Amino acid sequence: MDRCLSILGMAKKAGYLAVGGEAVALAARHRKARLIITASDASASSVRRAKSGAESGGSKYIAVPYTMFELGNVAGRGSPGTIAFLDKGLAESFTKRLAENAKEVDAYEHNV
Repeated sequence: MDRCLSILGMAKKAGYLAVGGEAVALAARHRKARLIITASDASASSVRRAKSGAESGGSKYIAVPYTMFELGNVAGRGSPGTIAFLDKGLAESFTKRLAENAKEVDAYEHNV
């Protein structure tokens, strides 16, 4: 499994994930969301709500290169378009690893 998805799985097991639009909106409203992510195939309205929730709740937002199906497999719930990390350390680990993955892909594409 991809390292980012492993971090997501750890957050789920520890109880530090809000999964799905309503849960994420509630976490953002109560300023518990540290990082809000949307799947690559999330609807435009889900992305809009996620960005708005992050802005109003003082958290970060990123779109990730994983599909709703992939996120759902790890989060253990359907095919969520939106997920929020509720723990700062796990959120930072996730974003750091995501950035490292992007650099690895970029380096590979330049060498091909």
